Amino acid sequence: MTDHQTTHQAVEDARNEQILIWLNGKVVPKAEALVSVYDSGFMLGDGVWEGLRLYNGAWAFADEHLDRLFEAAKAIGLDIGMTPDDLMRALEDTAKANEMVSDAHARLMVTRGVKTRPFQHPSLSQQGPTVTIIMEHSTPRIARPIKLATVPHLRGLPMTQDPKLNSHSKLNCILACIAAEKAGADEALMLDLHGFVNTTNACNFFIVRKGEVWTSTGDYCMNGITRQKVIDLCRANDILVVEKNYSLVETYGAEEAFLTGTFGAQTPVGEIDGRMIGDGQQGPMTARIQGLYKALIKQETT
Repeated sequence: MTDHQTTHQAVEDARNEQILIWLNGKVVPKAEALVSVYDSGFMLGDGVWEGLRLYNGAWAFADEHLDRLFEAAKAIGLDIGMTPDDLMRALEDTAKANEMVSDAHARLMVTRGVKTRPFQHPSLSQQGPTVTIIMEHSTPRIARPIKLATVPHLRGLPMTQDPKLNSHSKLNCILACIAAEKAGADEALMLDLHGFVNTTNACNFFIVRKGEVWTSTGDYCMNGITRQKVIDLCRANDILVVEKNYSLVETYGAEEAFLTGTFGAQTPVGEIDGRMIGDGQQGPMTARIQGLYKALIKQETT
């Protein structure tokens, strides 16, 4: 597929080869930002993370991202060993070290740390958590609307791995993405366990039908912060938005579809399972929501 792209595609920036990374309290060159092969994150995907974006010297919705990180850490019994204020200072120090003021993306990761032996039990992680911030110069570059393919992989059963948990264990989503690529699409559209449209492997999913904005109930997907901002913006601007069960048949008949996420904000979808959505281009409702979101970001970061 010569025109393949992803929802996290960015403009190539040579400065990212020389970035400095925050690792356990030190800011170090990229080549020196190394963790042990015994680290529980590497070994077992045992950790949680957040993605944040820097706009005009401010981290958008940072309090909400950090709240979610600490809630996730509590859910898995992981003591981060830092306060939210500590992590904010680490983010600011990393941005300053890299001379980043805008168009930057941070991945803040916390694992259970280095294990004494290469086995699963969490009691084997005895050295404290590994905390890392990877910060890159990052300007989204979406050349065309995204193509999605529905895959058999489901998101989620709360009694197995609750999809609301932003964990390092992403194999299910990676397998979904691989299946979508093999079907000739960019990313995967995933259903819930009842067969209703749920989310993609990387982003939350919305459609527009007859002037209404629809998204899933949120019961079986990551309840993204950008997702909630879109819902709130619609409600504040007299756009009817509903969280509901809906089918692929209803999705195929949508006039518009778009994805939401911290990196790309709102990304238009032009095709699902070989069916063109609307005219295959970004629609007017998506453009309106993008405008409202940009205004919100400006308000939050100035």
